[in-house]
Amino acid sequence: MAKDLFDKIHKSKGPLGKWAEVAEGYFVFPKLEGPISNRMKFQGKEVITWSINDYLGLANHPEVRKVDAEAGVKYGSAYPMGARMMSGHTELHDQLQDELAEFVNKEAAYLLNFGYQGIVSSIDALVSKDDVIVYDVDAHACIIDGVRLHLGKRFTYKHNDLESIEKNLQRATKMAKVSGGGILLISEGVFGMRGEQGRLKEIVALKKKYNFRLFVDDAHGFGTLGKTGAGAGEEQGVQDDIDIYFATFAKSMASTGAFIAAEEEIINYLKYNMRSQMFAKSLQMQLVVGALKRLDMLRTMPELKDKLWENVRALQGGLKERGFDIGTTQSCVTPVYLKGSVPEAMALVKDLRENHGIFCSIVVYPVIPKGLILLRMIPTTTHTLEDVDLTLKAFSAIRERLENGTYKRLSAAVAAAFGE
Repeated sequence: MAKDLFDKIHKSKGPLGKWAEVAEGYFVFPKLEGPISNRMKFQGKEVITWSINDYLGLANHPEVRKVDAEAGVKYGSAYPMGARMMSGHTELHDQLQDELAEFVNKEAAYLLNFGYQGIVSSIDALVSKDDVIVYDVDAHACIIDGVRLHLGKRFTYKHNDLESIEKNLQRATKMAKVSGGGILLISEGVFGMRGEQGRLKEIVALKKKYNFRLFVDDAHGFGTLGKTGAGAGEEQGVQDDIDIYFATFAKSMASTGAFIAAEEEIINYLKYNMRSQMFAKSLQMQLVVGALKRLDMLRTMPELKDKLWENVRALQGGLKERGFDIGTTQSCVTPVYLKGSVPEAMALVKDLRENHGIFCSIVVYPVIPKGLILLRMIPTTTHTLEDVDLTLKAFSAIRERLENGTYKRLSAAVAAAFGE
């Protein structure tokens, strides 16, 4: 008789799931309440929120709220019913695609219902079993899952390591010659945990030696980087050399949806071969109308990005002045690296939220190496310099308690219970 499929679940909840009993509802799956802003409510208390991906403050902007509400009244939350290919296509979908393509300097663009789903499906559609994928070892989970669908060869390179990139391009070239396929290199424009930009300029330069196509996931760069906000490619002066550009509406646009942009022939191919879009309901009209408004604000209100970067510089500069390790971030993403165990991290974050009124994301093993605690902050346009100052003072206080062993003592019972 076959083993019960659920046996493994009964025996192991996974590296993160094992903490569910003590973590759920507070450290993971927390519930922030109130209007999306720099300050929200957590368990009844006001906290400065550094965990909301609302870079440009559009989520609760009165102009955006007005357009969203009007679109909801006009179209409801269902229209259009059906997939784009069958019954869900409209002039406004086309208009949004055209405006997005122009904004990121590409011939054409195609709307996607979700960023994660869109990345997975676009990678699947672009490569066949004869092709080879080369991608960053620190790529987002959606890229990894897209690569997992690939039936051919794939190679990972060390994070942002040019020597490793070239070495793996050499391996991929040899493999592609045998299989008769091509090479797709995938990088992020901005890596969401570390805040580092992908080495796009240097990768593009390698096209002189190797024949490959470059796919860039610019979820965190779109709207925040570059002179016009067109992203990491514009920031590094290589936007024209990115063959396939992807961005989501879930960050700077403060909405739901995504898009992919490239040469018109490539987009036309994807329209007819991306299974996640061919066999899924069209992006609803309320989101399309809302995205048109948000994109217009990205184009016409540069002061939003200017204010964002004022806050970024104040936060990151203040952390550096106080001796905090924020890695090599080159974006708004602001990581703070500390040393400690998972139980210590729990005690630290509880202190930060309960006694200092600061809410930021906590990242621990297995997402990052054992013994490290990563506190990730996302500055936005809605934050104030007072928010920054209070946060810097709070971080100095928690670092002192971490270093003098206070959190270790507080977390001893939790550590013992989980064998840490």
